[in-house]
Amino acid sequence: MAFTLPPLPYPDDALAPHLSREALELHHGKHHQTYVDKLNEAVPDKTNDDLDSVILQAREGPIFNHAAQHWNHSFYWQCMAPGGGGKPAGELGEAVDRDFGSFDAFTEELHGAAATHFGSGWAWLVDDGSRLLVTSTHDADLPLTHGQRALLTIDVWEHAYYVDYRNRRPDYVTAFLDHLVNWDFVAKGFSTSAA
Repeated sequence: MAFTLPPLPYPDDALAPHLSREALELHHGKHHQTYVDKLNEAVPDKTNDDLDSVILQAREGPIFNHAAQHWNHSFYWQCMAPGGGGKPAGELGEAVDRDFGSFDAFTEELHGAAATHFGSGWAWLVDDGSRLLVTSTHDADLPLTHGQRALLTIDVWEHAYYVDYRNRRPDYVTAFLDHLVNWDFVAKGFSTSAA
């Protein structure tokens, strides 16, 4: 057994025009596949079921980078859906209002974290055990290593958006929030963390 690239949860043209088929083919089929391949070379006797423990044991270096990027990307694909965007409902919507003051305040904070992150990394909505927070991490780092539960992420490495947006990261972030967020997936993660 080995680590495997999960299939996209939608056809590779399903997020157009916000993310094109070409962008997803390169990002998923090339970048993410490379992280999986390098991870299998470094840790040949593990599988996707062992991913969290590999990340937590490595903490840094090449094994951590490939394992964490495999985790981050696998999670990122789930955070998007055709016809996504809008506002979260139910308990998640109430928690967003409670912890950020309003949905608009939340999206402004998440947009800022993603659009202004210096260099490569990720912007996150996390549950820290007592409240929802917006955070960002550099390179391959992820909430798991900080004792937080990831609920939503935006990939802000250039390879995530350059095909469609060139250097206009803020436009990519706006499109992600307005048209791509899979709130059903986020709500499922929130209900699990709240249990």
